[in-house]
Amino acid sequence: MATPAPIIGLLPAAGQGTRISPLPMSKELFPIGFRPVAGQVGLRPKLVCHYLLEKMQRAGADQAFFILRPGKWDIPNFLGDGAELGMHLGYVTVHVPFGVPFSLNQAYPFLRGATVLLGFPDILFEPEQAYQVLLDRLHGGRADVVLGLFPTDQPQNVGVVEFDGSGVVRGIYEKSGFTHLPYMWAIAAWRPTFSDFLHGFVGDRTQALIGTQVPQHLTAWPPYTETPIGDVIQAALEAGLRVEAEPFPTGQYLDIGTPENLAKAIQQHSRPAE
Repeated sequence: MATPAPIIGLLPAAGQGTRISPLPMSKELFPIGFRPVAGQVGLRPKLVCHYLLEKMQRAGADQAFFILRPGKWDIPNFLGDGAELGMHLGYVTVHVPFGVPFSLNQAYPFLRGATVLLGFPDILFEPEQAYQVLLDRLHGGRADVVLGLFPTDQPQNVGVVEFDGSGVVRGIYEKSGFTHLPYMWAIAAWRPTFSDFLHGFVGDRTQALIGTQVPQHLTAWPPYTETPIGDVIQAALEAGLRVEAEPFPTGQYLDIGTPENLAKAIQQHSRPAE
């Protein structure tokens, strides 16, 4: 019997959180609600990233990587090796400012042969079992990537997805004028085929941006626009990879990266469970 592929969580956390600055910590560590802690009496604060890690763990991921920009050392200082959460946590750093795909690619040496769960550690979403649903679709079919979709009333500000009746994705449009599309993508599960594609995409884009210079030898960054991960998934579609969508019509998604959404999240989770 073949050994099942490991399931690894990827959590890009290289952003600076400028929309809700100043903060005394990285936004991924902001306390939202409460949780029980083994060996401790009473409930303790629950960080926003705990919600994502729990969902990944519930889907079978016992290891995950945070991708950090240098300076966000409070995240590994607080979470450590993950033992308190029952997971194995690792940390890699990104040294180019070109967007999420470049951050994710830093973990590539550790992902070979693995199924990947992607999530952003400054978001809250429902349903709880969303990753299990994505993995069931990924492992039960031919998709290279399965996207978790959530209803949105701000399609001009997110990555909306066009898909057919069987769930096959036809297009991903980042912050576009396709405001008739009601679903945005927020989480994903993928096979090693997409990890390999992402690695090649980032390599080609890096070569185009900075040539053969390594970042520490640059005196200034060349002009650039950050590349969203949705653009990489769209490129994978065009290259022949199969991308499927799993919509959650009654699902909820909340990015705590704005003052309004942060206040909403605190209000929703402010009362400790009985």
